[in-house]
Amino acid sequence: MEISKQVADKVYELIELSRTTGKIKKGVNEVTKVVERGQAKMVVTAQDISPPEIIMHLPALCEEKKIPYAVVPKREDLGAAAGLGVPTAAIAIIDAGEGKKLLQDVASEIKGSKK
Repeated sequence: MEISKQVADKVYELIELSRTTGKIKKGVNEVTKVVERGQAKMVVTAQDISPPEIIMHLPALCEEKKIPYAVVPKREDLGAAAGLGVPTAAIAIIDAGEGKKLLQDVASEIKGSKK
């Protein structure tokens, strides 16, 4: 489920805030683990993943665990927001830190755009 440019920018901002003041997990395996344990507050994946099968299980898993889920256009941008020097396919926010309010805003915007 793709999101608008404004929401994507908020998602990147949220990831950066969470990275510096809270806790995030990076990479498909780490993200899958924290989603299965119900620890993730939000999951973000990149749309330009090849092959897409790598992250295909995440939307359904997030839906099942009632975890907000967003798809951003580029894995390079996702990696940069997570403070990585390399692209990444998936990020999970465990603790939003100072971004708790932003997390709620983004989650409700994503929910609203799914309807």
